[in-house]
Amino acid sequence: MKKVVLFLTIMFMTMSYGQETKQMPLINVNGEGKVKVAPDQVCISATVETKGNNAKDVKKQNDEKMDAVLKFIKKMNIPTADFKTKQVALNPQYDYEKKKTSYNATQTVEIIVKDLSKYDELMEGLVQQGINRIDRVTFESSKEAQLQIEARKLAMKDAKSKAEDYVSVLGQKVGKAFTISDNSQVYRPQPMYAMKSMAMDSAGASNETLAIGEIEITANVSVSFILD
Repeated sequence: MKKVVLFLTIMFMTMSYGQETKQMPLINVNGEGKVKVAPDQVCISATVETKGNNAKDVKKQNDEKMDAVLKFIKKMNIPTADFKTKQVALNPQYDYEKKKTSYNATQTVEIIVKDLSKYDELMEGLVQQGINRIDRVTFESSKEAQLQIEARKLAMKDAKSKAEDYVSVLGQKVGKAFTISDNSQVYRPQPMYAMKSMAMDSAGASNETLAIGEIEITANVSVSFILD
């Protein structure tokens, strides 16, 4: 009997809450906050790829090139904690027309460069030492977590401001937030980096490869406010 009473009580509370929620006057708005900042570091993902008919030779060539790449990175005074091997692979590839197996070896290193003045020299040196694939170049801020907090606060202020604009003509006021949804998506621009851009021009001077500019950190929220 006690279980039946408890069940009926929970059902009544749930129904009452649902009716109260349904009748509660709400306004739903979206808010956006943006923070722009100059990046102070860059993350580079680069790969050494070698191919051949003998697995042992292909791996050896790949290892030798990557060894040269890692030594060059150390020579550039990049701290050991700021670069690491992300992927190593040796895969057979069978050619059904020639009925022959070849091999493809890859090693990928990820480098975080905190001194942007080293960027061009580093990229050029990586290719000279054996890197033949630049997979990703992403400019970042070391203060990203702090900037995301700032962007979220701006998004909430934007949402509340919009709600106040809408209801002011009705003679009502915006009350407490009833629900809050974070719709933010992290996006980092990844500039395309052409291998030929590292070549020297006819005068022997290095070409500039990228305009760094600013990165934008955005937060988006959906908020339901109770109307007073």
